[in-house]
Amino acid sequence: MNIYHISAECYPAAKAGGLADVVGSLPKYQRKAGIQSSVILPHYLTPWIRGQETEVIYRGNAPIRGAMFDFSVSRIDSSVLGFDLYLIYIDNRFDRPGIYIDPWTGHPYWDEAERYFMFQIAALEWLASLPEKPDLIHCHDHHTALVPFMMKEAFRFDGFRETPSVLTIHNGEYQGRYAMDRYVELPAFNLEHLGLLDWEGQMNSLATGIKTAWKVTTVSEGYMQELLGFCHGLESLLQAEEPKTMGILNGIDTDTWNSSTDPLLPYHYNRKTFRKGKQQNQQDLRNQFHLADGPPLISFIGRLVLEKGADLIPDLVRDVLDRGLDVVFLMLGTGSPEIERMFEELNHAYPGRFFAKLEYNESLAHQIYAGSDFILMPSRVEPCGLNQMYAMRYGTIPIVRATGGLADTVKDISLEGGYGLVFDQFSKEEALRSLERALELFQDKKRFDGIRREIMAFDFSWEASAGVYQEMYRSLLKLAGTR
Repeated sequence: MNIYHISAECYPAAKAGGLADVVGSLPKYQRKAGIQSSVILPHYLTPWIRGQETEVIYRGNAPIRGAMFDFSVSRIDSSVLGFDLYLIYIDNRFDRPGIYIDPWTGHPYWDEAERYFMFQIAALEWLASLPEKPDLIHCHDHHTALVPFMMKEAFRFDGFRETPSVLTIHNGEYQGRYAMDRYVELPAFNLEHLGLLDWEGQMNSLATGIKTAWKVTTVSEGYMQELLGFCHGLESLLQAEEPKTMGILNGIDTDTWNSSTDPLLPYHYNRKTFRKGKQQNQQDLRNQFHLADGPPLISFIGRLVLEKGADLIPDLVRDVLDRGLDVVFLMLGTGSPEIERMFEELNHAYPGRFFAKLEYNESLAHQIYAGSDFILMPSRVEPCGLNQMYAMRYGTIPIVRATGGLADTVKDISLEGGYGLVFDQFSKEEALRSLERALELFQDKKRFDGIRREIMAFDFSWEASAGVYQEMYRSLLKLAGTR
C-alpha cells in the first residue's frame, strides 16, 4: 500500500502546532505496519530543513491562473525520520522565516491563498509524473483540502479520479476562505461543478475537501461529535456527509516521548525511579526560573490563544495566589499579544510563584513535562490534545476541561479508576475547584504517587491508531476496486 500524506506541517521539519506532531509520527508507525507511507511538505526556510542534506529528484512546472510556475521536489531519505519526506520548492513562496505568520508583521502572509494553491497543484503534478501512482492520498486541514477536489474534477489530473482521498480535520476553525473568483487560479475543470468550491458565497477549502474526499476524519471521536454540532458554519455540511466521517484518536511517538531515554531531559527516569527523576527535573526548573521550593508545580504549555483557554489563566492565577494557596506556576508559549502582556504582568506581580517563558522551545517543553506535578489544559476547543498524553507519559497529572480529545483521554479521579482532574464548564470557578482538588491530591502522597506511576504505563502509542487508519485505507481501496 503506497500512501502519500500532503500537509503544511511535519515535525521536526516545520511545526506551528499539533498538526506537525501527527504528520511527523503517523507515517513512521504506518511504515512499521508495512504501509509505504511518505509525506509531502512545502520547502520552508526552517533551521531543521536547512540543516539537512536534500536531493533534488524532480523539476517541473504547473498551471496557476492560466500561466505556468516552476517548482522542484527534494527528498530527505527515510533513514532520517523513519519515512521519506518530499519538499516542494516554489521560488519566493515558502523560502521565508515563518510558516503561516510573517514574524515582522505578526499577520498571515499576504499571499497565503496563492502559496497553498501552488503547493497543492505542484504536489499533484509531481505525483502524476511518478511511474508508480499512489494508492491513496491523505490530506490534512484546509491547506491541502483542495487536493481531493482537483483529483476528482481537474482535467489535468483525471488520472487520479478513481484514487481514494482522505481529509483529516485537525482544526475545523481554520477553513481557508477566499473570494469566489479565485477559482480561476486552479487547473481547468468543468464549471458545472463550480458549486463544489462554494460555501456561502466564498471559496472554502475545508468545505470543498469535505464534499469531495472519499473519507473525512477528525483526530478524536469526541471532536467529530462536536463538529457535527458546531463547526464554524460547516456543521450542516458535515451532517449531510456524516456517513463518510469518523473520529480516530491521535497517538504519540513513544520513541521520542520516553522519559528513560529522552535526550532533552537533564535526568532520566522510569516507573520505578519516577519520584527521584521527576524531583530532579523539577528542581532544575525551580532553579532556572527562580520558583519557590516545595509547593506543587502546575504548568501550561501551548499557544496563548482563546482556543486553548489561555485567557482564563491570568485571573485564575491571581485568585489562587492572592488566596495564599501553596502552589507555583510555570507557563511556556506564545500567542496573543494581549495574553502575553497579562502573563508578563504576572511575572512581575508574583516572583517565585509564577513564571511565563514567552517563546516556543521544544527542549524546555520536554523538561517541563518531566518536572511538573500537574499540567493545566483549560481549552475551549481541543480536537485531540497531545499535551495531556505527553504529560501522562512523563508522570504528570492532567487538569483539563472536558472537550474533544481531552474528554476522550482523561478520566476524573472521582470516578473508579480515575487519574486526572476534569471540569465541564469553561469558567474560572470550575477551573479553580479543579486546582483545589489537585492540591488535595498532592497532599495524599500515596494516591498521588500511585496515579503518577499508573499513567506512565498508559499506551498512547500510534500502533492502535495506525491500525485503524490501515483498516480505513483498505476499505477505501476495496471500494475503488469496485468502481
